Amino acid sequence: MIKESPTGIVEPIEDISTELHLAFKVILYNDDHHSFDEVIVQLIKAVKCSFEKARDFAFEVHVKGKAIVFSGELNKCLKVSAILQEIELHTQIVS
Repeated sequence: MIKESPTGIVEPIEDISTELHLAFKVILYNDDHHSFDEVIVQLIKAVKCSFEKARDFAFEVHVKGKAIVFSGELNKCLKVSAILQEIELHTQIVS
């Protein structure tokens, strides 16, 4: 958005609210410390998905080393990441 000041200078206006609504992603990384069952239970809790979907995510993380397990607004991604990190799973939020 652009705003013209009283002096005639055109100034851009930052729209911070738009940035918060961009799609962010939560990436879950593989580790050697958690069982499939632990990861599945935490995924169900964090992203509120079915057992089957959580199992698919866990398998993808195991095979590929990482998986995008959630996408949405930044605040929601922060909540999902925090729940996964409760049991010390390694996550990253990207835009």
